[in-house]
Amino acid sequence: MSKQNPHHPSRRQWLAQGSALLGAAWATPAAWAQTAAGSSTPIRILVGASPGGSTDTLARAVGTEMGKLLGRQVIVENRAGAGGNLAADAVAKAAPDGNTLLMSFTSHAINASLYPTLPFDPIKDFTALTCVATQPSVLVGHPSLPVKDVKELIQYAKTRPGKLNFAIGGVGSSLHLAGDLFKMQSGLFIVNIPYKGTAPAVQDVIAGQVDLMFAPLVNTIPNIRAGRLKALGVTSKQRLPQFPDVPAIAEALPGYESSAWFGLFGPGRMEPALTRRLSDVARQAVQSPDVRRRIESDGATAVGNPPEEFSRFVQAEIDRWGQVVRFSGAKPE
Repeated sequence: MSKQNPHHPSRRQWLAQGSALLGAAWATPAAWAQTAAGSSTPIRILVGASPGGSTDTLARAVGTEMGKLLGRQVIVENRAGAGGNLAADAVAKAAPDGNTLLMSFTSHAINASLYPTLPFDPIKDFTALTCVATQPSVLVGHPSLPVKDVKELIQYAKTRPGKLNFAIGGVGSSLHLAGDLFKMQSGLFIVNIPYKGTAPAVQDVIAGQVDLMFAPLVNTIPNIRAGRLKALGVTSKQRLPQFPDVPAIAEALPGYESSAWFGLFGPGRMEPALTRRLSDVARQAVQSPDVRRRIESDGATAVGNPPEEFSRFVQAEIDRWGQVVRFSGAKPE
């Protein structure tokens, strides 16, 4: 029997090396797309909001681009209801195979405190993939309000406790809590007037029925430019390029910041390699020209951060908005 040359790999070593190379080859996103559950299985992105809103349009833009990168069909399913909890619950209970994802928004963090009980854990039952975008809002008032910015508003409201009011497009929404965060940090007493939706709330501020409102930029830019609304401050940390003359609220109220965010999640317990592959593809999609244009058209900023960073962000948001929910006393509608 001939002896094995110590400088030449054995048959077993050759097989092991070949398996390792083959495994490395299949570690690419495209290869995973062709093998995980079969290329004919579409990836579903569930959205806990109605069609046409920012969360829905961002999910469709990101999903389309991910489909191109993966060579697989990506479809968006709308499951509106319970502040996004219906879609989140379906994803939390889905198999962690990468075929069912969630495009969620700020309510994912708010709901952790807003709802007394949830059928899922907002951290443990999800795998954070990437934050897609952040979207600041703007504090607007009726043109007759005798203040030109937040600094003057704070001075004016302090001498008139309970005389001013905020229109709220939805109890427990990020815009509602942006107002309560403002009141919490400023110590002001401003009355909340709830509405069923942002559009009627904006219309009543324009009509002078309500004094103030935190509103999405995309809903208010035309009215601000036409003089039907007065922009008092933006909720981002710094001034926005669209409104260089409108101060950030933080200039008058240090530390104030409130931006809506949109993020992509998978079910909990996803394998680290799969998490990384899906996150990489999603981040490529976010940075593509088409998706960036879609994001910026909504007055938002593309992010595309890694899973670890997004996971830390979500936990911090849950902690931060929990304080505001408790201050506001808000209950789910």
